[in-house]
Amino acid sequence: MLTVGDEAPDFTAPLANGGIGELSLSDAVADGPVVLAFFPGAFTSVCGDELEAFDERRDELEAFDERRDELVDASATVYGVSIDTPFAQNAFRDQLGLGFALVSDNERAIIDAYDVSMDFEGLGVYDLAKRSVFVVDDGRRITYAWATDDPGVEPNYDDVLDAVRAT
Repeated sequence: MLTVGDEAPDFTAPLANGGIGELSLSDAVADGPVVLAFFPGAFTSVCGDELEAFDERRDELEAFDERRDELVDASATVYGVSIDTPFAQNAFRDQLGLGFALVSDNERAIIDAYDVSMDFEGLGVYDLAKRSVFVVDDGRRITYAWATDDPGVEPNYDDVLDAVRAT
């Protein structure tokens, strides 16, 4: 797995944002830090809980200033990342009422580049994203890295927020 100080691998992938677009990490970090929240799969309970928790903290993470209608300094944009298709991700976003976009890594290139692939051998499901979180600064350096082999464990959201504030 990549660690703090490593250069975050660039990628361009489909983006589920209500429609279907495209996200390039190098373009995204040009607007400020990015939180990449990898999750195993759409329509699962813990993944839903995790994404809803990020959505509930989005105002703190993104530090949106409604008066100026823009993000303020040291803010971060959150993206969820899974192997699901963007069509499934949009349905999942809608079901949860998420206010941030999800990145489709259906070809598994991103989870491989970040070294966060895992298998659920007992369920016969392979090459899923490990539940993991990376904060990437505007120079594409990783300033926070966390991952777990236990898909039932969620990240410490306060630690992620602290990492964003320090970036």
